[in-house]
Amino acid sequence: MHEPVAEFLKLIPKVDLVLTWLEIKPLFQKYSLPEVKTSIRSSLAALRTGIRNGRIKTCPDRIALADLIAKEAARLTAMSLRTVVNGTGVVLHTNLGRSPLAKNALDAISSIASGYSNLELDLGTGQRGSRYMHVEGLITELTGAESALVVNNNAAAVILALSTLAAGREVIVSRGELVEIGGSFRIPDVMRQSGTTMVEVGTTNRTHLSDYLSRTNEATSLYLKVHTSNFIVSGFTSDVSVSELSTAGKTTGIPVMLDAGSGSFIDLESFGIGNEPTIRQYLESGADLVTFSGDKLLGGPQAGIIAGRRELLEPMKKNPLLRAFRIDKLSLAALEATLRLYRDEQQAVRKIPTLGMLCFTADELKKRAGRILRQLEKRTDPLVFLSIIKGESAAGGGTFPLLKLPTSLIEVKIPGASSQQVESALRNSSIPVIGRIFHDQYLLDVRTILDSDISTLEHSLNEAALSLRKEG
Repeated sequence: MHEPVAEFLKLIPKVDLVLTWLEIKPLFQKYSLPEVKTSIRSSLAALRTGIRNGRIKTCPDRIALADLIAKEAARLTAMSLRTVVNGTGVVLHTNLGRSPLAKNALDAISSIASGYSNLELDLGTGQRGSRYMHVEGLITELTGAESALVVNNNAAAVILALSTLAAGREVIVSRGELVEIGGSFRIPDVMRQSGTTMVEVGTTNRTHLSDYLSRTNEATSLYLKVHTSNFIVSGFTSDVSVSELSTAGKTTGIPVMLDAGSGSFIDLESFGIGNEPTIRQYLESGADLVTFSGDKLLGGPQAGIIAGRRELLEPMKKNPLLRAFRIDKLSLAALEATLRLYRDEQQAVRKIPTLGMLCFTADELKKRAGRILRQLEKRTDPLVFLSIIKGESAAGGGTFPLLKLPTSLIEVKIPGASSQQVESALRNSSIPVIGRIFHDQYLLDVRTILDSDISTLEHSLNEAALSLRKEG
């Protein structure tokens, strides 16, 4: 060890001494003694490491070291799962938790979480009830299904349905629908896990009804269609519709199951958003069973919903896997509150954040950007330069992969800092702001910035400017 390094290391104070410093006393108003001690130890260990590897050339004074310890205390005591500002413009951003919940859903969660509930109690009879009774009627009302069931996500819904209806038997599916979604989650793997034998028919770009019929035999239990929600095959293509497959299914006696992925209860085409059929339309087209997510286009909590014929749903309700896949009471409360909003489509678009963000018009977003910009300019650091430019948003969440929604973007510039440095500073602020970089511009899309985010955004911009100024 070089002599200067050894001398610097000797200057690092002991934990017990640091605890007596006046500069440390304010920390005890926010943190416990064990938390302060841990923060001191962690900060001193980082200081020793920095000196040894040459990154730190001098030992900081008491004020600078106390500041480092305060930051370390804040870091160590912060929740790992935190609120962020979504400025990416991706409405259903999987990494950012997908759908923000409606106020009705938040109120329902708060009410149920703060005390006891009739989760599995039939208040009419006083006997044990089913947790699924709280939403089954709503789902059948909104979709036209005979029966319904809810589990903790759509993957669980697919596995439960396949393992109940097709374990040990064959399921026919088009090669063009063997999708992979986020996290290397693949339909063939799901089918294998459920105990079914997958029978691929057709080719990647073209599958015909005759392909299904030619492979149908006594071992066939289901015709499975999988919505290719996160990619598009174009050009010389052909696939079999739910209606066509249903007609064949009635002849062969084989039920048709559709994994819709992201289910919608509202026809969004009138808002200029794709041409995605609703769950009711899928069932009216002849699907015997449809599975879909609660936290994508539906705009609710994470959940997997199964809707369809009663005779297919009843065995699932008795499958032991259902207990492993069951939805918890908080998600159930949020889902019920969200579903109730769909009884009035205009109310749903107005109150469910996901639908509202998807349905914003370009003019609405232009005005929104101007309002946000004026608010930010009043309260942010003078060295934060903001301007509005045009851009595009995305639906995200594996929905509408080619859809580009016109939007307004706020460009953020801080003198002396690159777009990457601005991005890093905002992402690492006390309340992280997640934006995007395009053509070396740091951009915030106003489509996904909530009204409640504005004051947070002001604080984070000021914090980032101060941080970058210190670095400079």
